Amino acid sequence: MKNSVKAVCGVLALVSAFGFTGCKVGGNSGAIKLTVWVSEADKAFATSVAEAFKTQHPDKQYDIVIDIQGENDVATRVLNDVENAADVYSCLSDQMSKLINGDALTRIAGERLTRVSQANSKDSMDSVTVSVKGEDGVYGMPYTDNTFFLYYNKSVLTETDVKTLDGILSKCSANKQFAYPMADGWYSSAFYFGKGLGYKVTYDDNLAETSIECDFDNTTGELVTDAMWQYVKDSRFKADANDSKITAGFNDGSIVAAASGIWNRTTIEQYLGENFAAAKLPTYTLNKGKSNEEQVQLTAFAGYKLMGVNNYSKNKTDALDFAEFYTNKENQVKHFEARGFVPTDEEARADAKVQADVCARAITAQLSHSKTQKGVPTTLWIPMEGLGTAMITGKQSGNFNLASQLKACVDAIEKTAK
Repeated sequence: MKNSVKAVCGVLALVSAFGFTGCKVGGNSGAIKLTVWVSEADKAFATSVAEAFKTQHPDKQYDIVIDIQGENDVATRVLNDVENAADVYSCLSDQMSKLINGDALTRIAGERLTRVSQANSKDSMDSVTVSVKGEDGVYGMPYTDNTFFLYYNKSVLTETDVKTLDGILSKCSANKQFAYPMADGWYSSAFYFGKGLGYKVTYDDNLAETSIECDFDNTTGELVTDAMWQYVKDSRFKADANDSKITAGFNDGSIVAAASGIWNRTTIEQYLGENFAAAKLPTYTLNKGKSNEEQVQLTAFAGYKLMGVNNYSKNKTDALDFAEFYTNKENQVKHFEARGFVPTDEEARADAKVQADVCARAITAQLSHSKTQKGVPTTLWIPMEGLGTAMITGKQSGNFNLASQLKACVDAIEKTAK
């Protein structure tokens, strides 16, 4: 039977030039097809949104395909074949320049832009606003922030303990540690940001980086790095942490507090049960034991997740409609209920369920001590990973040359204009 169908299609294909219509096996040829890429954890939610979107548009027939694509590397997949990539995709705000440069994001405009801008927070809208050839434009629709905060076991730590890193460590031991992913620049940069250090990136008209400056290795930066090194050497501080080690540690009790994001909430809460708690990140001690000792607030990256629309979508208006529907107030509340994602929509964020949630409160508090993840050097991540790894290795060997390691890190981050 299949061979017969193929034969008929083959004949029709040969004569299509004479005005005949081709043959399609299965599917609804009259439907508007939209392909949507989301993370694996969001597939069920996105599928429910797609069904609701169809119900909201009874005058049209939609064929919406929900596919899985991790948000961390969605830009790479899109740009590999932008003309055949998804119509709508979830991505992170720090990937926008690359996507815009590849002509892969549609600019939001008109009444739609007014609706999206009025609904969402100022910071989230700033994260999706990019200057292209001197003109600011909005290229995505935000729906949640992407930052990290503190999870802790409240049977071990009090609300007072978790205000400072030293307070947390005072209740820890080599067998009950505080976990902080020091070999990940997304986390370790929080020490530098807390003291006002950072970077400056210059772009050309095509959004390509022409120069990068970084001051992590100035006098203050050296003091910050020394504070980090002192913590890494502490047996109560688990510096080689990552998501799997953190969740496993909360499960077996070897970790009592950790810096992580909302994506680990369900697992950690399951393990801690009634002892589950969250707060903003603690302060750390700079110049410990000296006359100029001070507490410095860990200042996290605050990225944002957004729905972008492919500039090459064959059904761009429908794709924009779907992206706006996916990120509207009602669906941001539902997304919070499903995944714990704190809404960027101001009315959704004011919802009683959001306001009462312990992680939502922790994230809101942390956002007051954050750096918007925008204009981040593409060169930042690998050198920062190397610096953290050198500390972890140094803890084992007893040797960490702070000055040379820090200089090598910053040298690798910086780029001089040609």
